[in-house]
Amino acid sequence: MAMRASYTPEELLLEEVLLETGPIREIVVHNDDVNTFDHVILSLVEVCDHEPIQAEQCAWIVHNNGKCSVKRGTYDQLEARCHALQERGISAVIQ
Repeated sequence: MAMRASYTPEELLLEEVLLETGPIREIVVHNDDVNTFDHVILSLVEVCDHEPIQAEQCAWIVHNNGKCSVKRGTYDQLEARCHALQERGISAVIQ
């Protein structure tokens, strides 16, 4: 006799949402010797909707640690933002 799993409505809804949105990913910006702090900060404000202080903190983390996660979301939510950062010459990838 096969066992059948029973799921609550909440579990079914969560599964449906996860299937529609996909896993959470992040845009990671990597350090380079080309872009200025001001350019990175302005780009994070304009592209990722950061507050200026948040963008500055991210720029310092990139400078000191070599990389920083700057935005989280699904791939579909991040793809255009990551591309916009790359168009500005910033080394950014979705992980």
